[in-house]
Amino acid sequence: MKVSDFDFSLPPELIAQHPLPERAASRLLVLHKGSGAIDHRQFPAVLRYLNPGDVLVLNDTKVLPARLLGRKRQTGAVIEVVLLKALSTAYEWEVLARPGKRLREGTEVDFGQGEMSATVLGDTAAGGKIVRFTVEGDFHAALDRLGQMPLPPYIKEQLADKERYQTVYSKNLGSAAAPTAGLHFTQTLLEEIKDKGIEIVFLTLHIGLGTFRPVQVEEIAEHKMHSEYYEVSPETAAAINRARQRGNKVIVVGTTPLRTLETLADERGHVQAASGWTDIFIYPGHRFRAVDGLITNFHLPKSTLIMLVAALAGRENVLNAYQAAILERYRFFSFGDAMLII
Repeated sequence: MKVSDFDFSLPPELIAQHPLPERAASRLLVLHKGSGAIDHRQFPAVLRYLNPGDVLVLNDTKVLPARLLGRKRQTGAVIEVVLLKALSTAYEWEVLARPGKRLREGTEVDFGQGEMSATVLGDTAAGGKIVRFTVEGDFHAALDRLGQMPLPPYIKEQLADKERYQTVYSKNLGSAAAPTAGLHFTQTLLEEIKDKGIEIVFLTLHIGLGTFRPVQVEEIAEHKMHSEYYEVSPETAAAINRARQRGNKVIVVGTTPLRTLETLADERGHVQAASGWTDIFIYPGHRFRAVDGLITNFHLPKSTLIMLVAALAGRENVLNAYQAAILERYRFFSFGDAMLII
């Protein structure tokens, strides 16, 4: 199977550049994976497709304001730094830096009015940098003041409110990108879901910027995924396993919980509580063991995410649904509308 099998033409004006004023005002395309049938709804209608006893799995990761703009201390040149992964201490990080060629070992970069600085310790094998931050007071408080949200490259507008790139249930700080399928939920809608008898549980997967990297090979089986850190509690694992034993559905909000659960599920679909790193790559041919349905956004052409969605619902069904979404002028990508696969 080739990357070109997952291509489609998207009018640029359908790429959402900002979130809607109200989270739940998004539209919802419902794709019935068995028949390929499509319903067009508003997002709160997701409630009618969930049944008492089902389990809804959310990713409670919280996005770091990981994009920092600073100046090279020696020359005053503007440097952009994006935090990727904390290393041995809270102050040492793997980062992406632009322009990276100017940042040799020992280079110092200042941020804000000297509130924070970074010293380059070396290079990574993937082309990034290892830096050590120096800050007076709490590191994360300084990052919250100085940092910007690391929005995807297809979003050209500035985000006025940082919280609109967080879900209302975000909790565990560490992501370089938002679990965007969850951006549509409000606390009110979550309460309505609970009141219907659907159990809501949480896991954590910290999303890396590798999620935006294009697939560079033509044969998709040759693609290597980036690793991301996850945590699944005993309570979450038990709720999922009870639902499967009852014959209820496990519906995940976003591709990140899906990848996590499919990493941890055994042949019977039993999920273990665990933490660790996953680089699972899901594409058509994958046999799903733990997940029955998915709430997700509309994804980029030829991306690993549209391949994952096609694995769950069928390539032809997904591409037909995407064409229907384009004809109906749905909003695409991170700040766009939603799809429910059931």
